[in-house]
Amino acid sequence: MGDNISAFDSYQYDTEIRKTIPYYDEFYKQVLSVVKAASNHPLEWLDVGCGTGRMAVEAFQNAEVKRFVFCDISQNMISLVKERFDGPNSEFRNLSVLELDEKDCFDIVTAIQVLHYLSYKDRRTAIRNCLNALRKDGIFIYFENFRPKNAACLPLFLQRWKTYQLSQGKSQEEAEKHIERYGKDYFPLAVNEHINLLADCGFRYSEIIWLSNMQIGVMGIK
Repeated sequence: MGDNISAFDSYQYDTEIRKTIPYYDEFYKQVLSVVKAASNHPLEWLDVGCGTGRMAVEAFQNAEVKRFVFCDISQNMISLVKERFDGPNSEFRNLSVLELDEKDCFDIVTAIQVLHYLSYKDRRTAIRNCLNALRKDGIFIYFENFRPKNAACLPLFLQRWKTYQLSQGKSQEEAEKHIERYGKDYFPLAVNEHINLLADCGFRYSEIIWLSNMQIGVMGIK
């Protein structure tokens, strides 16, 4: 076990995640495209499972941010982002999304590669916490891995994902080790389950905003 819940220690996360997740940097561009289309006023933004602060880089460069709250269960990640984003509009929370108790105070909540580490029960709790943290009409956006609807297709999807990792310079052993984490260390949902879960948790509207390989981007509006 490393210094956070992901497969990679904080100091190597940004490098290794790009070798592992196809189009990883595109996730953040897609988030900003939704945010900019939806709002033209200074934003109060919560990023749960903030990691090394990749979401904040995109937010500060491409949106008007009044307040950005970094939230992560890993003390190492929080220490890292404190060094990178030590500004007056940055705040830091060293806690799990399951412990989040903010109410009606954010325009945007994001969770990139976070929720699929949770059991279904805990995922519901996490999503409801994110919903509660939003103001009315606030937007929740998350990206994570998804599960093929048909179990018979899973080997094909996983082989495709393994091939990508090998093409990025991972060894056979490294790629296979990561693929073996599926269903053991993280627990993806099928596409339709994402939409249904957001509705069940109380979001007025929910939509898929991006889909590729085994990754999905989902949006909910409070």
